[in-house]
Amino acid sequence: MPSIAKHSFIRHIPISNNNHSRRRLFFFHCQNSMDINQTERDTHHVHYNHTDPSKFARWNARESFEFMYARPWQRVNDFYLNTVRANSSLHLLFQSQTLPDHDDSGVPEISDQNELECGVSKDRSGKWARFNFKIVLSYHGGSFDGWQKQPSLYTVQSIVEASLGKFVDENKTQLLKDKGLPIEGCAAVAGRTDKGVTALHQVCSFYTWKKDIKPREIEDAINDAAPGKLRVVSVYEVSRAFHPNFSAKWRRYLYIFPLTDGWDKNQSRGNGESCESFTYNEICDSVSKDELGNEKKSYVFSVRKVNRLLQQLEGKLLSYKMFARDTKASRNDGPPTECFVHHARAMEARLPITENGEETKVMCIELVANRFLRKMVRVLVATTIREAAAGAEDDALLKLMDATCRRATAPPAPPDGLCLVDVGYVEFDREKCFIMED
Repeated sequence: MPSIAKHSFIRHIPISNNNHSRRRLFFFHCQNSMDINQTERDTHHVHYNHTDPSKFARWNARESFEFMYARPWQRVNDFYLNTVRANSSLHLLFQSQTLPDHDDSGVPEISDQNELECGVSKDRSGKWARFNFKIVLSYHGGSFDGWQKQPSLYTVQSIVEASLGKFVDENKTQLLKDKGLPIEGCAAVAGRTDKGVTALHQVCSFYTWKKDIKPREIEDAINDAAPGKLRVVSVYEVSRAFHPNFSAKWRRYLYIFPLTDGWDKNQSRGNGESCESFTYNEICDSVSKDELGNEKKSYVFSVRKVNRLLQQLEGKLLSYKMFARDTKASRNDGPPTECFVHHARAMEARLPITENGEETKVMCIELVANRFLRKMVRVLVATTIREAAAGAEDDALLKLMDATCRRATAPPAPPDGLCLVDVGYVEFDREKCFIMED
């Protein structure tokens, strides 16, 4: 008797008038359909294969992950730590460039007159009676579990808010005591950073109804909480209308990517299009060896190529949902995914020479945008390096915007290289960037 497919067999089963039999048959048919559909998914969607034109085959997720993490990240960590402690500076990376300084202009100053014109009574009641302080912080990402306060984790927010507890007014102090809660202040922030991400000019604010508080007292309280890891850059009173997040017009991130000795030896010449090739190896676990056995993959890239890929993003309002993680891709759920990138450049630099006389070549990537999505910078860095190594066309990142699956972009690069440099409250000035070269 010839074999008969399950779905063909179902069509020949006589259907009785019994409702119970019909329900059993319907369940049997649906179960087999689900099994077939699952088999099809397992067969055709084992690995997302991005097929835009490129000279070499692209790395899969595991290859990209291992390439990113196989770096001397401790040297970058040490550089950031020394910068937080004010023993070093980003100026050492960009000696020949015009370097921007942190600019506090654009932050609303204390102006009772302006607030009175908005209809606030002269005696100031409610939220207008409170005192608002702008706090600029510098902290080492490797020493904390990120910014956001979380149970049992050592975060920047938990340290800062605990330090602000002594400046909370009497009414709130009593309210917290009645609820059995610790006496802490509440700090709003310009943008939360992930675990391992450093910040040099993170902006937060704190308000209180308690009078006669001196900015120096706030600075000393925070500095004493985590010396050598967390430092206050500045504290001063600002208008009660100021909010570090909603008032911000742009954010600047810097990513430092170490270039290993092996990379330097195989560095491509001229325009950087000629790269050493590697064939399939054991770390390709998402697809079969038969499919990739003859494909060549490059593990060498040109900084110039990375720069050209990034420049395509400048001056455009685009949806970066494919480059986001831990956030919904749908525009109908949660905040929108569009970001306007003002500046996106890459250049080669060198970290300061260590006590052992070691010098580390690095690639610096500078990104300035009105906003950034969760892990967007790290995914963008890793994907750009992957596309540069594959020899993709210069508009490869723009084409990825239209992808339908986030697996088309690479896994996030390590947080060790990422730094929130500063936050701006005036319109962005393109002349005030670290990397000006094309």
